[in-house]
Amino acid sequence: MITVQTGSTVTISYVGTLDNGRIFHSTDEQGPLVFNVGSDQVFPALEQAIIGMRIGDVKNVVLSAEEAYGPRCPENIIQVARQVFPAGKDITVGQKLSIDFKGGVTRLMLVTAVSESEVTLDGNHPLAGCELTFALRVDSVE
Repeated sequence: MITVQTGSTVTISYVGTLDNGRIFHSTDEQGPLVFNVGSDQVFPALEQAIIGMRIGDVKNVVLSAEEAYGPRCPENIIQVARQVFPAGKDITVGQKLSIDFKGGVTRLMLVTAVSESEVTLDGNHPLAGCELTFALRVDSVE
């Protein structure tokens, strides 16, 4: 039987959970994940964990924050004067805003606090700083 190797095209189904058991993603929603092992389409640690697996094999793979989306970085959290935004613009906690920075860089940022004078924006990935667990099954290997 064929095993997963670097260069294999694999199809996996998985449920991804956080430490508290909350599901952050499941292939039940969008169908199985298909990728080429070694092409940097998924986390390298996840690729390494499935090498040697065969069709039908199941495994729980735990990735540290560093192996997944990295740590939460305080420098990705900024406070912006409320007056920078249009006067009539409604800004609420939990809202995502596309922010233009110098040099033509645009980032999607999450509003985490709003006061009369400033807005706090977090540019960290929502799963940064989180350990991720993937309960996965190899569906095919080519």
